[in-house]
Amino acid sequence: VQLQASGGGSVQSGGSLRLSCVASARTLGDFAIGWFRQAPGKEREVVSCFISSDSRTYYADSVKGRFTISRDNAKDTVYLQMNSLRPEDTAIYYCAYADIFMNWSSCYGVDDYDFWGQGTQVTVSS
Repeated sequence: VQLQASGGGSVQSGGSLRLSCVASARTLGDFAIGWFRQAPGKEREVVSCFISSDSRTYYADSVKGRFTISRDNAKDTVYLQMNSLRPEDTAIYYCAYADIFMNWSSCYGVDDYDFWGQGTQVTVSS
């Protein structure tokens, strides 16, 4: 599976960006896709994710109500709409993919993902 993330950029606080992640050559079974981010000097953390066979989505508390994950199955693309951006959202954002062969109780484990995109920089200035 290859992942291509795009859509990052520089915005002022309160602005919006939409990230895109195109997944190619994925399997036809159950899978998970997540958006993660890593700020300088910090560990990579989950932002939002979902499991394809589950209608629920997960959001980190820090982005709830501001970010929305969505998908376009026809385009094999997952989006992350980011509104009301804050300086603390500044980070490199990565999309990640994992095939699921056994039931997952959650989708937010960084170590559970096998495939990662190249990352896209998001910079929010105050």
